Amino acid sequence: MLNIVLVEPEIPNNTGNIGRLCVGTGNRLHLIKPYGFEITDKNLKRSGLDYWVHLDWKEYNNVEEWIAQIPDQSRVFLFSSKADKSYYQAKFQEGDWLVFGKESVGLSQDVLARFENHLTIPMTDKIRSYNIANSVAFVVGEARRQILFGGANI
Repeated sequence: MLNIVLVEPEIPNNTGNIGRLCVGTGNRLHLIKPYGFEITDKNLKRSGLDYWVHLDWKEYNNVEEWIAQIPDQSRVFLFSSKADKSYYQAKFQEGDWLVFGKESVGLSQDVLARFENHLTIPMTDKIRSYNIANSVAFVVGEARRQILFGGANI
């Protein structure tokens, strides 16, 4: 299982889609407050459809509460369009923490400064960033491929 972390998510549809992805891939979703919506939001439920009841998820009041329960901080990977290292260069394993920031501004400098592993998803210079739900899907797909096939090119 991977741990997918959303720090202060703002858009319920994105969180719902990511929750649905976590159910389908057997990963746990971690949500760090404050949110830009209520968990009961109809948009969240519509995006997650009926899958939200099957979601393995935890929520935290703040970043400090979340960090306090991480057993191995060396396995935390933060995603930022400003990072230099591509997520294709990372070696993922079960139990890793994949951390994504809020849609409007990404991860804060404070959160980025707490961990060493900063990764980016390669993109052309024609866009500023990918949609967060797409970003999570890209990374989860690559991480699962590495875990299931030992990083082999298939």
